[in-house]
Amino acid sequence: MWRNVVVRRLISYSQSNRSQHSSIELGFLVNTKCHGVRSSSSASASDSATGAAADPLSLIRHYGRCYWELSKARLSMLVVATSGTGFALGSGSTIDLAGLCWTCTGTMMVAASANSLNQLFEISNDAKMKRTMRRPLPSGRISVPHAVTWASSVGVAGTALLAWKANMLTAGLAASNLILYAFVYTPLKQIHPVNTWVGAIVGAIPPLLGWTAAVGHVSLNGMILPAALYFWQIPHFMALAYLCRNDYAAGGYRMISLADASGQRTALVALRNCLYLVPLGYLAYDWGVTSGWFCLESSLITLAISAAAFSFYRDRTTQKARKMFHASLLYLPVFMSGLLFHRLTDNQQSLAEEDSEKIVELSSSSETVPVESEDMNRKKKLSYYSSVGRQVRAPVAYASVAPFPFLPAPSYAD
Repeated sequence: MWRNVVVRRLISYSQSNRSQHSSIELGFLVNTKCHGVRSSSSASASDSATGAAADPLSLIRHYGRCYWELSKARLSMLVVATSGTGFALGSGSTIDLAGLCWTCTGTMMVAASANSLNQLFEISNDAKMKRTMRRPLPSGRISVPHAVTWASSVGVAGTALLAWKANMLTAGLAASNLILYAFVYTPLKQIHPVNTWVGAIVGAIPPLLGWTAAVGHVSLNGMILPAALYFWQIPHFMALAYLCRNDYAAGGYRMISLADASGQRTALVALRNCLYLVPLGYLAYDWGVTSGWFCLESSLITLAISAAAFSFYRDRTTQKARKMFHASLLYLPVFMSGLLFHRLTDNQQSLAEEDSEKIVELSSSSETVPVESEDMNRKKKLSYYSSVGRQVRAPVAYASVAPFPFLPAPSYAD
């Protein structure tokens, strides 16, 4: 019996130890769970507090980035640069810095609105292209109503700013350019390859906008930079269309490069428009916009981009197209810098006009010298004939004298 008593005591002792051990284990687990819950709750509380503190800053960064991408800020800044150059060319000896800043600000706002509207109309197309699928609208980072509100508000504000600080002509050009880009050029990209030339018109208007903001009217010598931008955009975009032709085909855009498998027509269009840039330097000098040095510099850089286009025409490869694209990127800032550096102020233009008038006077006086000598010879002949007793008949009309050779010959009185 004593053996049974010992066995029972051992069993009860082991069970008690197990219960105590399990209770200890359970207590540890409960404590750890409680501490875990407390730590996790404190961490979540701190995270929520940090998130609440950083939430406005994160929102500002998020939407600021979306607005930046919707506006295509780099392209818009290029538009602003061309508009500012046009303003400087239209200014006289002194540039109105306040007017320049207001014009650039309004141009930036209108360009941002046009680019945002462009992306609103092309959400489905951008989602199919690798180059554009990460934009704010296709990626869902911003809603469509939010983008519409942004585009419309900034466009109206930019146009109103130009009308207030510049003039109504400048505001009208900005508004018409926005409509042309967003509502004509954008849908035309999916209809016909002529969209490239319509887009070139859109790109040529901003420098004219800057000119009218400074001068108040459109003049012939203010068309130098718009013409340069129009012809420059064609080779620039032809190179881009050739390099991204597969992407444009996936997006459903009708570009000239898609129907040109060999690339010959694309390269020929680029080369032809590069050659159209050649006389612009001489016209800028002849119309009194710049000095004669710009004529030389413009010819050199135009021949350089034409050589790149000709190389692409001879060897239609991706490498040659990329070289022409890089040459076009280099051409525009050099051309605009040359215009600004060699531009003539009002005093210089008046001096140039005086010099040209003097040259005209000298040439006219040199032309009158032989006429006067001819009159002297005629008088000598008349006196000689009168001395020998011949009757001299004076002409009634000198109608056959230049510049009227088509009139009848002079008649003589009896």
